[in-house]
Amino acid sequence: MKATIWHNPRCSKSREALAILEGTQGVEVEVFEYLKAPPSRSQIAAIYTKAGITPTEGLREAEDGAKALKGASDDAILDAMAADPILIERPLVETDKGARLGRPPEKIREIL
Repeated sequence: MKATIWHNPRCSKSREALAILEGTQGVEVEVFEYLKAPPSRSQIAAIYTKAGITPTEGLREAEDGAKALKGASDDAILDAMAADPILIERPLVETDKGARLGRPPEKIREIL
């Protein structure tokens, strides 16, 4: 099984999720460092759809830029995330079985 993780190596939750993936037998891990190679708006929207969450639920509220998006539409949030990917909550993990926001990291086991 292939698993792709939207990863930020500076994030402890992202590192925990990566360790779960790497420790699961039969999982081929692809690491997507989304801060180095920002995803497009459509890629962000697609993974949220697959995960069954809204852009609002995927917004990293701890970031300063997120404060200005309080009450914003999903379209505005997607635009902001595409322009500044630090606003994307992590880790996001995608497999053939679906996608999950790894908060907590153990949630990714649902799609392994």
